[in-house]
Amino acid sequence: MNLPNRMTFGIFLGPFHKVGENPTLAFRRDLELIEWLDHLGYDEAWIGEHHSAGWEIISSPELFIAASAERTTHIKLGTGVISLPYHHPFMVANRMVQLDHMTRGRVLFGVGPGALPTDAYMMGIEPTSQRPKMDEALGIILRLFTEDEPITYKSDWFELNEALLQIRPYQTPYMPLAVASIQSPSGVALAGKHGASVLTITVPRDPSEGKAEYSKLWEIAEESAREHGKVVRREDWRLTIPVHIAETTKQARDEVRAGAIDFLRGYTEGTNGREPVFNGPDDQLVDWMADNGYWIVGSPEDCVDGIHQLAKESGGFGGFLIQTVDWAPREKILRSYELLARYVMPQFQGTVRGTEASNQWAKERVKTLIERRVNAIERAKQDYSESRRS
Repeated sequence: MNLPNRMTFGIFLGPFHKVGENPTLAFRRDLELIEWLDHLGYDEAWIGEHHSAGWEIISSPELFIAASAERTTHIKLGTGVISLPYHHPFMVANRMVQLDHMTRGRVLFGVGPGALPTDAYMMGIEPTSQRPKMDEALGIILRLFTEDEPITYKSDWFELNEALLQIRPYQTPYMPLAVASIQSPSGVALAGKHGASVLTITVPRDPSEGKAEYSKLWEIAEESAREHGKVVRREDWRLTIPVHIAETTKQARDEVRAGAIDFLRGYTEGTNGREPVFNGPDDQLVDWMADNGYWIVGSPEDCVDGIHQLAKESGGFGGFLIQTVDWAPREKILRSYELLARYVMPQFQGTVRGTEASNQWAKERVKTLIERRVNAIERAKQDYSESRRS
């Protein structure tokens, strides 16, 4: 089980807001969440791009990142992800470079083929072409980031005529690159091709398929990297899973019980059409999903155990991302992130080793030190009495 000395923590903000609520207020809450995470010391936030289906309402992660950057000081902000087949590569490159400068190097560049079939359908994009287009577009974008000579290139869906970026990336050679990996091996293969990090988004699978075999995904990334003379690092691999924690396991599960039904039945199965992973009663849904490792819902100790289980299943990773779901009252969601920052993150970042060692040292010596303190007090009393007599 390979874990770094300091694991990074963050969120993957789709976002997921139940259909029927005010989208204007939802945008505002998402911005407030990023500010709260910045205050709590989270490392990064990845922002999604979606154009249909009513739940994931951010259509431009770049716009959201620009607004978030002005409200925060240290948290890194990533596109999670830009769907490359939806955009001209020259425009994507320009927007990312501008963000890189505007954030003074706090931007992360996440890419994918586009997750929602409804998005691709509305733009007339053939689903079988999305992954090849992503590969083609990413290659051109990285050339634009790094090459000094103008690029001329003609594709069947975009064209460049002596294209050259006016401004080069703020970060060297360009902002950190990540490729989304959800269900197919193409994402991890592309990450290996370019030596990029991997964003693995865990989704409930058809029960007949069993749980995702994360270790095999990483093997594909490493094999692809070797074939292309690149290197991928486990410490750059991020795993994403829905998380909610409270002081106790029961409290956490009760807080999300109703919202979890809406999320799984209403969105994952009802809107996206995925096969049910749990066919039992709805009031047992969150317990089953958490007990079987699809979600982490419980106490801080449960979350620590869940991360260790993911590490065991994957062979090790370096970044833990919470898939944000609006499935509990606002104050409970914010509290969950606070509890994770206070009691879970330190266990994987080494920040409590010193206080624990100091506490243990003091406890081991308490008897001797108390005796010395008592003797010192008695001696002080004697000295005072003697000084009074003289």
